[in-house]
Amino acid sequence: MYKEKEGLLPWIHKFAPRKKVGMLLLCAVSLAVLVWVLFVDKGEDAQELNASITNSVFTPEAGQKDNSTYIESIERTNVGQSASIVQPLPPLPPTVYFKGYTLPPGNPCEGFTLPPPPADKKRTGPRPCPVCYLPVEQAIALMPDAPSFSPGISNLTYIREENLRKTEFGGSEFGGYPSLMQRNNSYDVRESMSLHCGFVRGIRPGHQTGFDIDDSDLLGMESCGGVLVASAIFGAFDLIRQPKNISEYAKKNVCFYMFVDEETEVFLRDSSELDGTMRIGLWRIVIVHNLPYDDPRRNGKVPKLLLHRLFPNARYSLWIDAKLELVVDPYQILERFLWRKNASFAISRHYRRFDVFIEAEANKAAAKFDNASIDFQVEFYKKEGLTPYSTAKLPITSDVPEGCVIAREHNPISNLFACLWFNEVDRFTPRDQISFAIVRDKIMSKTNWTVNMFLDCERRNFVVQGYHRDILEHWAPPPPPGATEIVHPPPPVVDETLQTSRNVTTSNYVTDPRKRERDRKSKRHRKVIGS
Repeated sequence: MYKEKEGLLPWIHKFAPRKKVGMLLLCAVSLAVLVWVLFVDKGEDAQELNASITNSVFTPEAGQKDNSTYIESIERTNVGQSASIVQPLPPLPPTVYFKGYTLPPGNPCEGFTLPPPPADKKRTGPRPCPVCYLPVEQAIALMPDAPSFSPGISNLTYIREENLRKTEFGGSEFGGYPSLMQRNNSYDVRESMSLHCGFVRGIRPGHQTGFDIDDSDLLGMESCGGVLVASAIFGAFDLIRQPKNISEYAKKNVCFYMFVDEETEVFLRDSSELDGTMRIGLWRIVIVHNLPYDDPRRNGKVPKLLLHRLFPNARYSLWIDAKLELVVDPYQILERFLWRKNASFAISRHYRRFDVFIEAEANKAAAKFDNASIDFQVEFYKKEGLTPYSTAKLPITSDVPEGCVIAREHNPISNLFACLWFNEVDRFTPRDQISFAIVRDKIMSKTNWTVNMFLDCERRNFVVQGYHRDILEHWAPPPPPGATEIVHPPPPVVDETLQTSRNVTTSNYVTDPRKRERDRKSKRHRKVIGS
C-alpha cells in the first residue's frame, strides 16, 4: 500500500502540467467543494425548519392558537431567505369591561337636580318627578359594547336534580328544596359557584321543569340577544297595557314578552284580544303550562326574578308588573338608571317605608299573606343579623324596594343576586320586599357590589299605574241604547295617591269587600301603633 501511494505522486506530477488534465482536476476539486457547502447549508436550514415546526405544532401553547401566523412565517422564510424561526404568538388581550362614562360638559343632564315638590296640600301621597333622559339616539349609541365587571364571581352554574325529596326547611319542588346548609353556602361568594335557581328538573328551563313553555316560544326566547322587556299576568288578574313612546329602533330590536297562564289565555281569547299570531300590539304572548305554585303572585316571581334563565342570551332586561304601562323608551331607561350609574341592578325604593320590620307589619295589616308566615320570616332574618334601617346604613338609602320595576344587566353578580332573592321567595313568603335587604346585605358583605336604588317618584315618571282587572270590573257598565245616560266618573289612569293615601271616595272602590276589609285592618293597626 505504501508503494502504491508513493508511486501515485510521480504520476500526478507527470500529467498535471498538461493543460487538459490540469483543468479537469481543477473542475473536480471545485465541484466537490460546492457540493460540500450546499450540503452543510441545507442541513442547517432543515434543522432550524424542523425545530420551528416542532415548536409551532407540538408545543401546547402554540398548538391551541391560530396557525395562520406559523404559515405566514414559513412562506416569508422560503421567499425572502430570511430567518425561519417562528416568533411566539402574542398573548390574548385582557378581558375588557364596561367602566361607565361621564356626560360631556354642558349636557343638560349633567348636574340635573330635582325641583322642589309642588306645594299642593291636597295631594300628600306619591307622585312622579322629572327625570332627565338623553334623546333616544344618544341612549342607543351609549349602550355598552362590553359587560360590566362582576366582583367576586365570574362563573355561575345552576343545580339540576331529578330525585327530589321534600324537607322540613321549606321551599318547593320547582326550587329543589335546598337545605339550610346549601342556602348558607350560596351566600359564600366565590369565583365559580353552583347553586339552586329554580328549574331544577328537566333538560332546560321551561322544558319539563314546571313553568313549561312551548318549544317554539323557547326558541324565540333564546334568540333574544339584546334588550328585553318582560311582564306577566296569571289568574287573569290584570289587563294588557301597551307601551307608549317607543322608538322605531326599539320596536325592531327590543324583545317584548308577556307571560300568561292558561286561564289568562282563555280570557284574552274570549275578549278577542288574542288571535293566532300570539301577539297583542308589541307584546309577544307566551303561554305557560304546569305552573309550579298555587299562588298566582308567587308564580309571577319566576319570570320577574329569573329572566336570565328564561332568556340565556339577553344582555339587559326591564321587568314591569302588568298593572303598569310603560311610557318611556327602554333604551332611555337603561341609560339613565344602569349605564350612566355604571350599575348592573337598579330598582326604586319604596315611596314611604324604608325599614323591613315596618314593611312586614304593613303587609300583615293589609292581609297580604299569612301573618304567622311573615312573623317567622322576620324572626329568622333577625337571627341572621338584620337590623332596622337607620342613617348608620348610609350610603344605603333604603331596605325596602318598590319591586314592580327592575332594570338589570345579565352578568354573573346580578344573576347571583336574582337567584338568591328568588330562593328566599321560594322558601319563605312571596312578599319579595321583605327578603330584598337580607340578600343584598349578605352579598355586599362579600363584595363591593350594590344595588342602585333610585327614587320612587323617578319610577313613576316612566311607568303609569292602573287598577287591577277586578277593580275595573266594578265600575258601572255603559247604559243600554236609548236609556238616559248617567255620567259616571271614569276610573283614574294613574292617581296612585288616591290608592295609597286612602282618600278614595268613589263608591265602587268602597263597596269592594276586600278593599274594605284591608282598610278596616289598616286603621286598627294604625290605632295600635299610635297607642
